[in-house]
Amino acid sequence: MEREGWLLKNRYWVLRHGKSIPNEKGLIVSSLENGIRSEYQLASEGVNQAHSAGQSFLKELEESGLPLEKIRICYSPFARTSHTAKVVASVLNLPFEGPQCKMMEDLRERYFGPHFELMSHDKYAEIWALDEKDPFLQPEGGESVNDVAIRLANAMANMECEFQGCAILVVSHGDPLQILQTILNAAKEQSESTHDDLASRIQSVRTPSILSQHRKFALLTGELRHVM
Repeated sequence: MEREGWLLKNRYWVLRHGKSIPNEKGLIVSSLENGIRSEYQLASEGVNQAHSAGQSFLKELEESGLPLEKIRICYSPFARTSHTAKVVASVLNLPFEGPQCKMMEDLRERYFGPHFELMSHDKYAEIWALDEKDPFLQPEGGESVNDVAIRLANAMANMECEFQGCAILVVSHGDPLQILQTILNAAKEQSESTHDDLASRIQSVRTPSILSQHRKFALLTGELRHVM
């Protein structure tokens, strides 16, 4: 598929998980160890959001003329994202344990470090202020914006390698999806770039001035967005 003068094999949508139990409790749950725990899955409102997102995605697919066999759902291993992906798969009548749904660890939540883990959501303001100042600087023991950009670029490369001509729904978290949109948008805008492949373009746009602006692409819980 031609996209702004460069070639992608698939079309991409992103979906932030529905409202989770950590969201309701106002907790930061960012480590993989805590994130996979069932007690941190979706709240009832989040299940409804995921169901609505699945219906919206189905409508967009029908309008685009994309058949159900060409749908792929790639999701983070966290309980809140796998729960969201499972609800969406049920709306689309896809077997969640089947080949069209794939867990990808690179889509996991950004780890904010032990200083922030299980602390109040109010702490996010400190992290985002740090990101704006220097997106290459890691919160103590955690991941920088650039760290997340590197693994999301790897996830994109793997999806482009494994799938062709598919509609891919990427189910992940707020910060990772903001960062993913930031690097994809910047890569797409390189109309005069000498790089024709996605990996090279993403590498060239992983700069402080671009990565520090990731908050511009914020998503609400349960929000679906077509990105490519």
